[in-house]
Amino acid sequence: MDVMPMTGGLGAEIFGADVRDSAQFPEIYAAFAKYSVITLRKQSITPKDHLDFARRFGSINVNRFFKPVDGFPQIATVLKEKDQKEAVGEGWHTDHSYDQIPAMGSILHAIEIPPYGGDTLFVSMSAAYEALSDPMRGFLDGLTAVHSSRHAFGLNTINSEASKSGRLGNAEAAKQDASHPVVITHPLSKRRGLFVNPVFTTHIEGLLADESTVILNMIYEHCRQPEFQVRIRWEPGDITMWDNRATWHKAINDYHGFRRLMHRVTVDGVPLSH
Repeated sequence: MDVMPMTGGLGAEIFGADVRDSAQFPEIYAAFAKYSVITLRKQSITPKDHLDFARRFGSINVNRFFKPVDGFPQIATVLKEKDQKEAVGEGWHTDHSYDQIPAMGSILHAIEIPPYGGDTLFVSMSAAYEALSDPMRGFLDGLTAVHSSRHAFGLNTINSEASKSGRLGNAEAAKQDASHPVVITHPLSKRRGLFVNPVFTTHIEGLLADESTVILNMIYEHCRQPEFQVRIRWEPGDITMWDNRATWHKAINDYHGFRRLMHRVTVDGVPLSH
């Protein structure tokens, strides 16, 4: 097994691994803990293999809103048909940050990939935090932000293409609200990192609305710097896993006219702390 770092900030490609082999798991887990985003190239797995691999990390977190894979309700379908315009996950986000205990990570398996495009971008939230000035880090430490699923998956989204096509559903269940530290200590690495995101974070508690908006927009603009990013270019069979407590991600929607099909399994996390 070869683990090859992709950037100076986060991300690694893994060659020669087989996620079905439990004996390889400790090395894969170590790479995940170190690099936050890992892409295991050239995997040949079934949905059952996908779930077995995920369960080595922890219990499965079943997504409320994505269409499940037939026969495997624990696996979410991530799909954009060739005639559809909207890709799910185009905005920078952290999966399940609206839950009281956010998910540890997601494991995405590439089933059908367009001939070009459809990459996924990730941001290191620890690198972004560490690049802030000392006074700004001091200001953000100790603040708390609110995250919600209501505006992203709720009843106001039922006329979206994703909902009308059946890719997303269960809008009436989008009632999750959670408060989390703006800066967390990562459960694995113990690095400090930012934990707010443009899609699910609604506001910072204790600030005036205008103040909250300005601070969040400053953070978001800062985090979008390419120095903090890694870009995953997919091939059929690839498995990419990312740590939701350490990263943002977004889907690049630049493959109109082609189909892209992925299977995603999400793993439960632990409570977050300052």
